[in-house]
This record gives sequence, C-alpha cells and structure tokens, in this order.
Amino acid sequence: MKPKTRSLLRVKAGTVYYRIKRYIKWYFGKQKFATKKENTPLPYCIFTHSTPLYRKLKNVDMWLQQNKVKNIEIALKKLDGILILPGETFSYWKNIGKPTRHKGYVEGMVLYYGSFKTGIGGGLCQLSNLIYWCTLHSPLKVVERHRHSFDVFPDSNRTQPFRSGATCAYNYLDLQIYNATNNPYQLKLYLTDNKLMAEWRSNTCPNLQFHVYEKKHWITHEHWGGYLRHNLIYRKAFDLDNNLLADEYITENHAIMMYNPLLENPNKNNV
Repeated sequence: MKPKTRSLLRVKAGTVYYRIKRYIKWYFGKQKFATKKENTPLPYCIFTHSTPLYRKLKNVDMWLQQNKVKNIEIALKKLDGILILPGETFSYWKNIGKPTRHKGYVEGMVLYYGSFKTGIGGGLCQLSNLIYWCTLHSPLKVVERHRHSFDVFPDSNRTQPFRSGATCAYNYLDLQIYNATNNPYQLKLYLTDNKLMAEWRSNTCPNLQFHVYEKKHWITHEHWGGYLRHNLIYRKAFDLDNNLLADEYITENHAIMMYNPLLENPNKNNV
C-alpha cells in the first residue's frame, strides 16, 4: 500500500473507464434496484443512529462543512423513504444521481490521495458512512462497500471502530445493500440543527439485535518509511433474550497514515 503518484491524465482516464463500467452494470445487469419511495414511515424501527454535522478538523475551513450540509440536504431528498423490497438492491449513487451545480450541489471537502480538496458534492461520504453503519445493525446485506485508503485525521472523540464507514465517489465507488429477507425495509433520513439522523424501518418487529466491534487493531511501520493502520471488524448477533447466535467477520481495513501515529493513541475511545 505504498503511496503511488498518478498523473492527472491517468486519474481522469481511470474515472471515465470505471464510470462507464458502472453504467453498464446498472442498465444491463441482472440486479433489480430499489426505486420505490414511501413518505409514511414503516411502523418498526430496526436501528437508528446519528452523526454530528460539524467537526473541528485541522486545516479544514468551516465553510466546507457548511457546504457539506447543503449537499447532504439535496441528497436526502433522493434517499429519504426509499424502500428495499425483498430481492431488491439499494444503490447509493443510482438513487442520488451525479452531483452537479445544476442540481444545487456546491463545493465541499473531498478526500484525495491522502489529503483533501474541494469538489462539487463534497461531503456526501458522511451520508454513505452513516447508512453503512446502520445497515450493519440490520438483517440487510452489504454487497458493495469501499474503504478509505488513507487515514488523514487523527482520532478525535471516536465512538465507532476505525474505518467502520463506506467511502463514495460517483459512481464507481458505490454502496449497495441487498434485501435477502421476506420483508420490506425503509431508509429514513433527516437533519436536526447539528446532527444527521438515519433509520432503517420495517413492517415487522425486529427479532435480532447486533453489536459491531473491532476485534483486532494494529499499526505497522513499512519498509518505505510510512505507517499503515489495520483492523478487523466483526459483528455479534443476539436474539431478543440476549442469547448469542453468531459472531461473524464483516471486513478488514488497511489505511496509509498521513500523521505520526505517536501523536495520539489510535485506540482511544474505540468501542
């Protein structure tokens, strides 16, 4: 995972190639994608979680976070109320569409090869991160998820395991969720003054509860001089009487650290 320098031409050519490849899968593949929306919430909340809209990040101007909120507000209109019927797949980007100025999207922060830059629609990763985290606490199955390749900012008041989110980039880095159950699931999203809220809801009372945790975490000093951060994410499933039914592997993460690992304990506040 040694950092690689790619020319702008190569980056643009790769983006075009992978976007075309995604369009082909969307429109000529065999997946049945979720498109139906229902404004009335389904009766049972399967899981809910929230994340703060504004964070103090080193060298990041607050206007980028304010613009991020504007971008999230636009995307929410496309996703709030989406139903995933049995046998259907939810595609984050297929439902949102391409973020453009014409649609009202503005410049926000975009992580880029170990640093950050501004880009139209920047900040939508917070939304994909939250949806992914909520999905891990439901019977739905994540069939596509991408991790960040770089660890840009030191931990600050972390309440979730390292890299327990899902990065996104239109449209080749997608988040896709499959409903293999017999019941419909509904995604509800909304904003408060300072939080982004998400819920998975269904028409039947939940009979399982989940605990997502970090099973192992370590840092390695690589031969090329940098540091890599690694961890393993697992999930425990319990019945409503708190009996353990399963303890399953979810994913593993490997990220190039863009700060000195001795500055802060990387395990601080991980739960």
